[in-house]
Amino acid sequence: MMLTDFLPTTKKECDLRGWDQLDVILFSADAYVDHPSFGAAVIGRTLEAHGYRVAIVPQPDWHGDFRDFKKLGRPRLFFGISPGAMDSMVNKYTARKRLRSEDAYSPDGRHDCRPEYPTIVYTKILKQLFPDVPVVLGGIEASLRRLTHYDYWQDKLMPSILLSSGADLITYGMGEKATIALCETSREEWKNIPQTVYIADKVPLVEGDIVLHSHEECLKDRRCQAENFRHIEEESNKVHASRLIQQAEGRYVVVNAPYPPMTTAEIDASFDLPYQRVPHPKYKGKRIPAYEMIKFSVTLHRGCFGGCAFCTISAHQGKFIACRSKESILREVREVVKLEDFKGYLSDLGGPSANMYGMHGNNPKACEACKRPSCIHPQICPNLNTDHSALLDIYHAVDALPEIKKSFIGSGVRYDLLLHHSKDDNINRVARQYTRELIEHHVSGRLKVAPEHTSDYVLNIMRKPSFELFRQFSGIFDKINRECGLRQQLIPYFISSHPGCTERDMQHLSGIMRQMGYRLEQVQDFTPTPMTTATEMFYTGLDPYTLKPVFTEHNMEKKKKQNDYFFQYKKKKKGKK
Repeated sequence: MMLTDFLPTTKKECDLRGWDQLDVILFSADAYVDHPSFGAAVIGRTLEAHGYRVAIVPQPDWHGDFRDFKKLGRPRLFFGISPGAMDSMVNKYTARKRLRSEDAYSPDGRHDCRPEYPTIVYTKILKQLFPDVPVVLGGIEASLRRLTHYDYWQDKLMPSILLSSGADLITYGMGEKATIALCETSREEWKNIPQTVYIADKVPLVEGDIVLHSHEECLKDRRCQAENFRHIEEESNKVHASRLIQQAEGRYVVVNAPYPPMTTAEIDASFDLPYQRVPHPKYKGKRIPAYEMIKFSVTLHRGCFGGCAFCTISAHQGKFIACRSKESILREVREVVKLEDFKGYLSDLGGPSANMYGMHGNNPKACEACKRPSCIHPQICPNLNTDHSALLDIYHAVDALPEIKKSFIGSGVRYDLLLHHSKDDNINRVARQYTRELIEHHVSGRLKVAPEHTSDYVLNIMRKPSFELFRQFSGIFDKINRECGLRQQLIPYFISSHPGCTERDMQHLSGIMRQMGYRLEQVQDFTPTPMTTATEMFYTGLDPYTLKPVFTEHNMEKKKKQNDYFFQYKKKKKGKK
């Protein structure tokens, strides 16, 4: 591969292309991996495909003379900031606020390649150096901090990150459409672009606008924050959303309604861009942990209609499923098999939830009128088409390629969709077929599922189905393994200290798992992250939809005790020794 096969990262690489000025310069807090799973690469390749001159400055040094911020000069249009594929604080710290063992998106897992809150740090530097050049924010960190939000690491309520950083605009969610619109629209008209957030001194109200409680009101009264969040979540998941307006620090934060979900043609166009699918040559000989995890995986769709209370996927990607075509998926698989160290095994054919591909409402008009955050809780919507046929067709087409020995499903599977009894007998038959094929042919020894808890009360707060469904699926999994002569493991994931969960709940969960013969290896201690229902409960102590009190454990020692119940068997084993 040649340097010109990648987006330029230095002045020398720009010169190789004959570029003396750039239209857009992207600053990324992640290492530059030219792959559709990395946001900066997606936005950079999208801009390139539309004829714009774009470069990426990955993980600039924010100390000293800021030479990395100056080396490519002044862009013609704007600076873009991509703070990373993960929230920078989640990427760096555990739920107990301890440093993680490595930074998954940095070379060799190093911790010194990005600052905390790179969105804010990078913007302040660029505004100092180039005060007249617009700075546009994108990615998870900015997207989920677009309005007043609780910050777990500072343990306080913060205003929109636009105010904290001094940036000019946010493109929230998946940013391809909004970014191109910025390039094609005069700066004076940026405020009219969908899926953006801006600051204004005055905002003429129009019919349908939702005016939220001000930031200052939320600081005084946690109930105001809870009431705000219900509007924020509902408008993030509607086909026809309203504009949100919030006063903060004497100005107004305006969140324009999002674009409609991407069409198959649009999402194909994004995934079909000429990604090299490997890290930039500057990282030769270095390991980027996140890339190693996904290098032989293929994403089939975006979006998730699960609406789990602790998850940010629907807030960022929306609840409506945007599916790639089978042809686009196969094109990408044919590129993956060309990678130098590919041995015939795809690690994942998946998405935010592996088996939501192709699912949609039977009656689109009913979906347009809906504002439920979840299509499957408290029960599966009767309008939801849960047919797994299209997904099975893709599995069969991929496995038919001569270079593929095995394709695995590494993403989490929603077993409640597999166990759902539809009025259509054919859909039920296909669900049984999918379940058998999944277990028999697509498990690399271990299948991940996420019951998350055993308490019906906690599960209802989480927006997860009853634990009895996990029992059913576990029985089916064991039965199919016996019939096929397989010795595979079902790996259930759980969360401790989630809102609603007490120490007694965890003790009960631990006992149930021992009775079922499970020895758990990994349990997630609940981490409050901006713009989730669970985080609002953690901060306000209220359910945003009912405004009734919800218990949440805040004490670090007691949180640790909840988590430790999962591993009682290890302590007993040590005691025997």
